[in-house]
Amino acid sequence: MRFTTKMKVVWLGTVAFVVLMTVGITYGMQDPAMHPPAAASSDRSSDAPPPPPTSAPASPSPSPSASSPDDGKHQDDPSKIKSDNPLDRVIYTTGSNAVALTFDDGPDPNWTPKVLGKLREYGVKATFCLVGKNADAYPELVQEIVRDGHTLCNHSWSHDLELGKKSREEIRKDMQKTNDAIHRAVPGEDIAYFRHPGGNWTNNAIDIASELGMKSLNWNVDPKDWEKPSAKKIADRVITNTKVGSIVLLHDAGGDRTNSYNALDRILKELGDRFKLIPLRH
Repeated sequence: MRFTTKMKVVWLGTVAFVVLMTVGITYGMQDPAMHPPAAASSDRSSDAPPPPPTSAPASPSPSPSASSPDDGKHQDDPSKIKSDNPLDRVIYTTGSNAVALTFDDGPDPNWTPKVLGKLREYGVKATFCLVGKNADAYPELVQEIVRDGHTLCNHSWSHDLELGKKSREEIRKDMQKTNDAIHRAVPGEDIAYFRHPGGNWTNNAIDIASELGMKSLNWNVDPKDWEKPSAKKIADRVITNTKVGSIVLLHDAGGDRTNSYNALDRILKELGDRFKLIPLRH
């Protein structure tokens, strides 16, 4: 078969096209500009949770943890927190796995000795929030509280529910008067905490308590024994609501505490089986 001039031109054109395509493909494979960059590698799979934040938000009271000591020493002082809400600046938990029982409004010549006897029976230490005028009237009971190894707490001079709303000078005078009455009974003893009557906290009260060396102590279990429910109801409320780190509010004065006292056997036995019961410390 003889190639015509036209056929030769077509054949040469085809060969040239194939050669050019081969060279172009090879060059493109070698030129990084022809390829998009690979995605950056990551050690974390797409469905893994994000890393935790570098800092935790402020809390009124540190959450209990397994590493927190159960010695009653509160590691942090939330009164140092800068907040317009005073409830952010008070202690609600022990800061450990232990539980603390607190008794308000004493000392009382009828009920405080009975409560102390029951605590001795179960080998439990607690925290007593004392009203100044009662401490002044019954110094021997303040001495008995300290002798038994319990912690002292200032609960104002006369259980004034509006104390925190008064002037800073009046608040300081009230707290100092209460501390002085306690120290007349037990000179030099540590008054570690202040508890505002009714939990009616103000920033002024918290600040002044701190200036006097006291942390502001609240609670997170309240059986409302001041409403005079039955002993069974008081015990049920405490036992049901107490968790790791709880601070329990009870009373050893302020009226007829028959049901509060009668609830103690169940409270001390059942909580003692579940938790370490401690007196709060600085």
